[in-house]
Amino acid sequence: MEIEKKYLIPEIPSDLNIIKTRRIEQGYLCTDPVVRIRRDDDSFFLTYKSKGLMVREEYNLPLTSSAYEHLRSKIDGRLIRKFRHVIPIDNNLFIELDVFQDDLSPLILAEVEFPSEEIAENFQPPSWFGEDVTFSSLYHNSTLSKTEK
Repeated sequence: MEIEKKYLIPEIPSDLNIIKTRRIEQGYLCTDPVVRIRRDDDSFFLTYKSKGLMVREEYNLPLTSSAYEHLRSKIDGRLIRKFRHVIPIDNNLFIELDVFQDDLSPLILAEVEFPSEEIAENFQPPSWFGEDVTFSSLYHNSTLSKTEK
């Protein structure tokens, strides 16, 4: 089960405590249901996500590099490229700050994953977060993969 909130980021503060940065590319074999392939640095995954906005089922299966490359040629829509910066915050939570590349630039989204719906509902975002877009499917990566270039 994945429980997360998502926010638009108007500007990245210069003083963030980024503990890790990963290069991610992902594409969608299907968007209903969501079936995604992802390269996360040197790891490769096939992911199924159920319908939903803040709470969704998510299943990840490992792929080999060659299987990923084979499936990458079969995606619908654009291949999404982004840098993901991981930033620790209070209560053992982490911000995953996605800085989109290519034609999705200058889009920046922050996601925070939670251990329970109650904690998610009571979350107070940092002041530098913009609009809460958790309940807008417009900012799902599967939707972004289909938007006009």
